[in-house]
Amino acid sequence: MSRCTAPRRGHRSAAARAACPACGGRGYGYSSRSYYSPPTYSPRSSSGSSSSSGGGSAGAGTRPKWSPSTSTVSYTPAEVRALTPIRRTVELRSALPELRDVFLCHAWDDRRGAATKLHDLLEAEGVSVWFSERDIALGEPFLREIDRGLAKSRTGLVLVTPSLLKRIDSRGVSDKELSALLARDLLIPVVHGTTYDELRSVSPLLGSRNGLDTAEDSMAVVAAKIAELVTVEDELLLVGTD
Repeated sequence: MSRCTAPRRGHRSAAARAACPACGGRGYGYSSRSYYSPPTYSPRSSSGSSSSSGGGSAGAGTRPKWSPSTSTVSYTPAEVRALTPIRRTVELRSALPELRDVFLCHAWDDRRGAATKLHDLLEAEGVSVWFSERDIALGEPFLREIDRGLAKSRTGLVLVTPSLLKRIDSRGVSDKELSALLARDLLIPVVHGTTYDELRSVSPLLGSRNGLDTAEDSMAVVAAKIAELVTVEDELLLVGTD
């Protein structure tokens, strides 16, 4: 009596069943469809869902070296390229005492709106922020305190809004802050409520710096990325950088 070959070969197709000396030609047994279909998985977005919407970077999937393996945020390749030089500076300046993680440059008109929101989200992530609304007391010389804030920060953020573009165009205080940050290659633009094209039309030099954009990520995700960027592990401080 012919023996079924299913235990050795399996009947994963009609052809396999037909080749079996015991089951060939029978109208029952294994179907012509494979008895096993491997599960499929959708990539997780930055929000942890299988959809790419909801505040994550569209088409992202690159993880920079400084991002923890447990992180749920994702980066575009352009973001990694733009932030890598800033990260090197952060690591070099991490050994300097009493420096804030970031200096937040913003337009005066945004001080109680978008700038405060970004400041609060950064502090919630454990980032120390030099923020004029909190760090300049009444009666203190404004420009001098800004200079002190720039000197005592490891890197700088500029919140690029329509209001800031107007300030830059009129050569206001924000323009002085930007000049100092650009000169030290410490600046991360965060575009909010406008576009890089509009920024380049006002400041080609600042517009040439890639950064983060709240049209691509929520403000909370932007804050999380900045927190990862400026966080340096104690081990790195001990052994130094390459």
